[in-house]
Amino acid sequence: MVSAPPPPTPTRAVTTTTTVTTPAPAVQSAVVVGGTTYVSNTPSNQAVSTTIITQAPPALQQEVVLAQPSPKHVWLAGYWTWRNEQYQWMAGHWELPPSSGAVWVAPRWEQRDNAYKFTEGYWN
Repeated sequence: MVSAPPPPTPTRAVTTTTTVTTPAPAVQSAVVVGGTTYVSNTPSNQAVSTTIITQAPPALQQEVVLAQPSPKHVWLAGYWTWRNEQYQWMAGHWELPPSSGAVWVAPRWEQRDNAYKFTEGYWN
């Protein structure tokens, strides 16, 4: 009788975090709130924290968008982040922009080869 080979060793997520300041050309971003679209074409010189891991993020969770506290509030949708060696859900919430005309650039995961790169959200 021949036994089956042992299962492969589970792949452990590798995490590296880097902070990069990248002067960007004009970035066009849009946020839609209550039928109004806010668009920005401004340069961004923000320090952006980036996390790279080998484990794919889970599917986004559905959220109930609560009533807008004021016409100036912007909804920041929930997203998965990487903390304490695991994915953690950050619930969406309403927030006041830091200045008039500021636009929220949402956090995002991008697949790059066998890794997933997370870029934090920021106000532009």
